Formats: sequence, C-alpha cells, structure tokens
Amino acid sequence: MTGDHIRNTRAMMTSPRCGAETRSGSACRAPAVQSRARCRMHGGARRSGAPKGNQNAWRHGAFTRDAAAERKQVRAVLEDARKLLRELS
Repeated sequence: MTGDHIRNTRAMMTSPRCGAETRSGSACRAPAVQSRARCRMHGGARRSGAPKGNQNAWRHGAFTRDAAAERKQVRAVLEDARKLLRELS
C-alpha cells in the first residue's frame, strides 16, 4: 500500500513561490500564501509584518541620526581635550 499510491501534487508544484531570500542567499522555495507574494514564514501570514508606522524597528535607538550626531560631537570634545592635555604636558 505504501509504494503504489500516486499523490496529486501538481497544484502545489505549479503554485507561485515565495520571493524571499534565505540566509544562504537562495530563493525560498515554499509556496506563497494565496493572493500574497510571500510564504507563511516570510510575511504572508495574516497580520504579519510591522504595523503601520513601523514602531517595531525602534529597538534601542543606537543607530539613529541623533545618536550618531551625538557620538560625533563627543568624539570632537574628547579630541579637543587630548590636544589640550598634550599642550599642557
């Protein structure tokens, strides 16, 4: 009974595939969710993805423009302090 059963997999084989890129760089071969471009694991599932406004992207703020500008300013102050210390010694 196990070897003579023919499976009808034609519908799955002809369904559109997920367009996501995997960690290895190859394309995801899972079937896309109906009326979506991605599979259930790459954002095709209901209510998946970031909400409007993408507040999920804010983790800690270390790489925002403001934080980068502040780091640049701190480096400049430290460099000025080092120059002053070299001149005094």
